[in-house]
Amino acid sequence: MADVRVTCINKQPRNDPHEGITHLGGATWRWTRQEVINSIEAKTNTFFTLVGGNRAEVGVVNGANGKYLRTYADGKWNDNLLALPECSNA
Repeated sequence: MADVRVTCINKQPRNDPHEGITHLGGATWRWTRQEVINSIEAKTNTFFTLVGGNRAEVGVVNGANGKYLRTYADGKWNDNLLALPECSNA
């Protein structure tokens, strides 16, 4: 199992009211949200963010519209993923 740092995301177009994350990425990788969810649930990888020296684990949450990803740090769920920069399309 790899412990993978997420450094960027891609979101649905801004005119979408849900502004959902479509892809997550790092220095050498970019996966769809569903690929990351599948990997977490299969326990093949763990994912985290590191912002200002603070680590937050990425977890799967069951929402009203299906599964989505959130970060968890200091005993609470938060939205650190949405604060990450956009991944390049390259």
